[in-house]
Amino acid sequence: MTDTAAPETTEQPPVLSLMPSRTFVPWLQSIGGSLAFTTYQAGKVFLVGTTPGSGRLSVYERSFPRCMGFGQSQEAGRTVLWLSSLYQLWRLENLLDPGKKTEDGYDAVFVPFEGRTTGDIDIHDIHGVPNQNAPLFVATRFNCLATLDRRHSFRPVWTPPFIDRIAAEDRCHLNGLAMEDGKPAFVTCVAETNTQGAWRDKRRDGGIVMHVPTGEVVAGGLSMPHSPRVHNGTLYCLQSGTGEFGQIDQKTGTFEPLCFLPGFARGVAFVGNHAIIGVSRPRKDKTFEGLSLNERLSQQDLEPSCLLAVVNLTTGDIEHTLNIEGVVQELYDVAFLSGIKRPKLLGLRTPEIRFQIRPAPLDAENAAL
Repeated sequence: MTDTAAPETTEQPPVLSLMPSRTFVPWLQSIGGSLAFTTYQAGKVFLVGTTPGSGRLSVYERSFPRCMGFGQSQEAGRTVLWLSSLYQLWRLENLLDPGKKTEDGYDAVFVPFEGRTTGDIDIHDIHGVPNQNAPLFVATRFNCLATLDRRHSFRPVWTPPFIDRIAAEDRCHLNGLAMEDGKPAFVTCVAETNTQGAWRDKRRDGGIVMHVPTGEVVAGGLSMPHSPRVHNGTLYCLQSGTGEFGQIDQKTGTFEPLCFLPGFARGVAFVGNHAIIGVSRPRKDKTFEGLSLNERLSQQDLEPSCLLAVVNLTTGDIEHTLNIEGVVQELYDVAFLSGIKRPKLLGLRTPEIRFQIRPAPLDAENAAL
């Protein structure tokens, strides 16, 4: 018998590469803030800003398993971030002291201050609620909008009228939430179905946008709608199954496409007259099969891309891009951090988090002695 050694492999793990278009960094410098995006496929959250005086990107990334929704709220003039992971919802607090402009060149230092264990409820979109210490989020696996509860995994606050009970069955793939005037206004569902996984058979044209206060469907016949957002009084959303970003005419229920994106789009944030949109390479599984997006990419001889696309809301032009290559193939959420130009995020496994401490001021009147 002859022993044969296993062949040596020379394959290297893919290396992450962020490649901005020529105008992306100057544009980012001009908007008075920074960007954030999540990838549940790679389990990473990225904060993308600019380095003062250098004209270069500043990129900070940390690992959170299956991180998806990324929201923010304002509390006493401070930005608080919310991040969902596999079975927890994280509150990220900026520990930079008020009045201190920078720490090591960063103008915000976010720390995972509190992790609430929700269980694996598949949290998608997250939004802060004015004057509330807890955000509103989409619990996709349980087909509802929900918030945190001190004694329970979560507290359901709204379900689509066609869902007959709270069940861990992902019946309609409720995924997106749009807020208006600080209140939940619109949601997206992949299908108007009420049995486990039934939405998967209606991915091509069963999607709907619903008005939360009335429970009425304002638009139907959509292909995997995601990321509804209200901006300057206009309702926007993505048709991920067609690769289109556009707006909804609420009177007619018509989806009016603004642009085509070269991949599976999820995550929308706005800055002035621009939308920042996350675009992913579709996985080769049944979730992405049979969509017109694949047909259109093939017809135009286009390879799907993973990128952030900055779209002009007037012209529909993709004016700036941040292309993402390597280990990151899919994105979920995108956010704009106003007034924060170079943010930093501490991880749970790095030594620096041990010594990032901010005690509250001693209040003599209320001190417990």
